[in-house]
Amino acid sequence: MNSRTEKLMLQGAAGAIEALRDAPAEGVVPQGIAVIAHPHPLFGGTMDNKVVQTLARAFVANGWTALRFNFRGVGASAGVHDEGRGECEDYLAVVEQAAAQGPLAIAGFSFGAFVATSALSRLWAARDVRQIVLVGTAASRFTVPDLPVEAHDRTLVLHGEHDDTVPLAAAMDWARPQTLPVTVVPGGGHFFHGQLPLLKNLVSRHLRAGERP
Repeated sequence: MNSRTEKLMLQGAAGAIEALRDAPAEGVVPQGIAVIAHPHPLFGGTMDNKVVQTLARAFVANGWTALRFNFRGVGASAGVHDEGRGECEDYLAVVEQAAAQGPLAIAGFSFGAFVATSALSRLWAARDVRQIVLVGTAASRFTVPDLPVEAHDRTLVLHGEHDDTVPLAAAMDWARPQTLPVTVVPGGGHFFHGQLPLLKNLVSRHLRAGERP
């Protein structure tokens, strides 16, 4: 955490939801709030995951408030793992309580990308979703919903070439019927070891390209 990070305790259907809110530099008017979902809780995923932190830093560096949180059963969040169903409800509860107004960005890593995409399908019609960032989308392990066609221009899908947790082929099989572009990081694994600065740069480039006047 840094001096611009605030601890939050929100409420979801399973009880307390532990969250961290990272604000942009003092004097910067936030472009909106990015809600970032972490990888699979049963395999050590938390809001402090390095990829999740990298996503938060990229959003903050580009003028967004970044909101990351622990799914039910992780850290100080109440409840037990619910295979994505309850985690989607957690995501929506965080949006409702801490990002209820203004532009919204949807983001997630691995299992979190699956949850974020599930939440997007319920938020798209009602909210001003400006940016979508999906990293290592867990398409080999879950049935990831298609994105709204209108969301494609606002979406960055990133995947490591040598991801051995979610094979690139699975991500391509999900994206292909949608004609949804996938940005492949050469040599990248699931956790982008040694490539987090590149990951941050790619996300920042996408966010800058999508800025509205």
